[in-house]
Amino acid sequence: MLRRFFLLLLLVGLAAVATVVYVAMTPYGPSSPRIVTIAAGTPATGIARQLEREGIIRSRWVFLGLYTVRGGSLQAGAYRFQRPLSMNRVWWKLSHGDVYTISVTIPEGSNIFDVGERLQSVGLVSKEDFVAAAKQDTALIKNIDSRDPSVEGYLFPDTYKFQPNSTPEAIMSTMVRQFREEVAKIGLTSHIHRIVTLASLIEKETPLESERPLVASVFVNRLAKGMPLMTDPSVIYAALLQGRYRGAIYQSDLESDSAYNTYRHTGLPPGPICNPGVKSLEAAMHPAQTDYLYFVAASANPSGKSRFSATLEEHARDVEEYRRAERKAEEKAAGVKASHR
Repeated sequence: MLRRFFLLLLLVGLAAVATVVYVAMTPYGPSSPRIVTIAAGTPATGIARQLEREGIIRSRWVFLGLYTVRGGSLQAGAYRFQRPLSMNRVWWKLSHGDVYTISVTIPEGSNIFDVGERLQSVGLVSKEDFVAAAKQDTALIKNIDSRDPSVEGYLFPDTYKFQPNSTPEAIMSTMVRQFREEVAKIGLTSHIHRIVTLASLIEKETPLESERPLVASVFVNRLAKGMPLMTDPSVIYAALLQGRYRGAIYQSDLESDSAYNTYRHTGLPPGPICNPGVKSLEAAMHPAQTDYLYFVAASANPSGKSRFSATLEEHARDVEEYRRAERKAEEKAAGVKASHR
């Protein structure tokens, strides 16, 4: 009788072990992608309960047993489960912090409106919320530059990976931290407000790295003579801030009293108008030594190159040459269009 009892006990034990092994090793979970966010500070028991409740694991008790045996720590964050997984694999993801991230690339020259749009397009945060935070949360850059009206200029353009529950403040903090690292590499430690503001104008005026020190020299020379910078990108930025940019510059924009209107106000604008890359920052730090005071920007020139001049007469000729090239390009485009009809 005793033998039968022990045999029965053994069979029950083996069945229990087999059940635990089955639960632990057999893939289980959602058939379609699901994101589970583990809050910071959640204990292992709470994590196991949440995983069971959200259908990621069959049994929280088996998971806790596995956690006890395997050891390690379970990390907070957003985890993406897109197919059934074994409990061992679920444990591995959480113990290694294999969190789900969304990749987003911020190009050089993006302003806070562009950045917000990019973040919204990948489903991170709304453009409206990001722009509002960028204008308000200047504490992030207080020890860099306490004068800037927003974090514009300090959101370093790069490719980032953010968790899907990231806040605008967390995103900006990461980008500002990257800015600090990059400017440290190029030795930018003083006059940061001036350099970043100047670099943002340079970034917007030419896509050609070789021209950026020359564009910088034009701005520096005009500033030294007390001449207005008269740069279109700053006028566009003023219109963006006021919510009235219509895709082109109008006379009303040129007459605006905004401090960013460099046609009406001398000196640099109040702060950066975009987030410049390293090459524009370096150009602002080390402008070319020239006597140039004028240029026709590459972005507006069909030849793809800027034209620089030291006198107004030379600049007038450059402008006329640009207009001829523009008309020629328009005629060519019209001819190509007509030939395809």
